[in-house]
Amino acid sequence: MFPGPMRSRNRIWPIAAALALALAACAKKAPAVKYESQAEQEYVAGLAALDSRDFPDAQKILERVRTKYPYSKFGALAELRLADLRYEQGKFLEAADGYQAFVKIHPSSPEVDYAAYRAAMSRWADAPSDFFLFPPVHERDVAQVTKAADGLAAFIDKYPNSRYAPDAREKLGKARGILAERDWYAFEFYKKREKWQGAAFRLEKLVKDFPDSAREPEALWQLADLYVKLAERFKAQKTLQTLIVKYPTSAQRGNAEKLLADLRTQPEHPELWKTPW
Repeated sequence: MFPGPMRSRNRIWPIAAALALALAACAKKAPAVKYESQAEQEYVAGLAALDSRDFPDAQKILERVRTKYPYSKFGALAELRLADLRYEQGKFLEAADGYQAFVKIHPSSPEVDYAAYRAAMSRWADAPSDFFLFPPVHERDVAQVTKAADGLAAFIDKYPNSRYAPDAREKLGKARGILAERDWYAFEFYKKREKWQGAAFRLEKLVKDFPDSAREPEALWQLADLYVKLAERFKAQKTLQTLIVKYPTSAQRGNAEKLLADLRTQPEHPELWKTPW
């Protein structure tokens, strides 16, 4: 009944809707830009305080950024810097918790490998620093070394190409070396008491858990000797072959080759053997 006005009204509505959307977008864009800019400014201030080791001020500013700008990337970065702050303060276990929380909450962050690396390094830093001084390693609590080794191994497995991976591999080697010493001490304890089964168990653990440690070549040789005492002929041969192939320049290679040849020719009963050691 009113064709003219209705057609005109239908043409106006799309134009009005588009204008309204544009105005709304402009209205939202300005506060968003301002929000991010303010977050960045405050984050930079907190970072400067952290760099200058003004820890109280850094903590205050970074906590504010974290809570005030939770949807900004700077809010997430503030969480990470707070973990850095705890690390610099020597609060290594708190730092480790902070780094692990960041990895869990922000798995897609470009900083996630850094956080995972620092979580493991926090465990490493919390371990005793005088590893090779008195008291001997077997008398100390090496729980943190174990946690550090586990964390470093997990980090390397997940982020093998990270720029932090070379340092993580170096620290992992040191951690495993420390833990290997504990098993070596236990082996010597049992060997002195002629508890061959217990001594063999500790060396088996050392070789399995800490491959490529400095103790491994001698551990393989000693383990082969223990297998002979335990009449484990096949295990002795296999262990000697591993020693010869993996460590061709070992000081024990000559003895290993001779013992391996003897195992193939001498009687089954080890008490009939004539060995030089």
